[in-house]
Amino acid sequence: MILEAVDIQLDIDGRTALRSQSVVCRPSVMTALVGPSGSGKTTLLNCLGLMQKPTSGQVLLEGVDTTSWGDARRRRFWRDHASFVLQDYGIMLEESVAFNVTMVSSLWGRRVGGDVQRMRRALAMTGLQAREDELAAHLSGGERQRLGIARSIYRDATVLLVDEPTASLDIANRDRVIELLQERARQGCTLVVASHDPVLIEACDVQHLVAAHDVAPVMAS
Repeated sequence: MILEAVDIQLDIDGRTALRSQSVVCRPSVMTALVGPSGSGKTTLLNCLGLMQKPTSGQVLLEGVDTTSWGDARRRRFWRDHASFVLQDYGIMLEESVAFNVTMVSSLWGRRVGGDVQRMRRALAMTGLQAREDELAAHLSGGERQRLGIARSIYRDATVLLVDEPTASLDIANRDRVIELLQERARQGCTLVVASHDPVLIEACDVQHLVAAHDVAPVMAS
């Protein structure tokens, strides 16, 4: 699924958060959004994920302009195609590891619903096997990042948007998270990551520089 920003600008409270940003994100490719703190990496990621609507320009999904989509259509995109791994993990700490993968409970809420075997495969792929019944609050930072990736594997998301996934991780956890992201790309996922981590950036196929707001952006690969 090709995801594209075309000359988008975003103004927030009279301030230009993004200016003249254009980037094409393709299947089986890891695209890194890079730049200094405050340059708008996360904001551009949010626009590509249809979580923020640009003031001008277009966000295209398979060539279709999404900027006029209403809430219902954006929710269908999130439900059917996209998965997010957020900087604050996006994990429900008071819920079990298994529930955080499937996001489905049984009719009476007593146990996790969904495809249990697929959930267990996703946890095994991310090194979290046998942890399904634990509360997510018991997981370390690196494990919570991997749990977010397990959710995307379970959902077989075609678009994965990731914000600073290696921030504050030790070397072993960083390397494992990078390997998992690369595997998702190899499986055909359109993968977009906002990061300042030079090791992760180097592992990506394409780097898009999100420049200061008064400077034109530059594409590099």
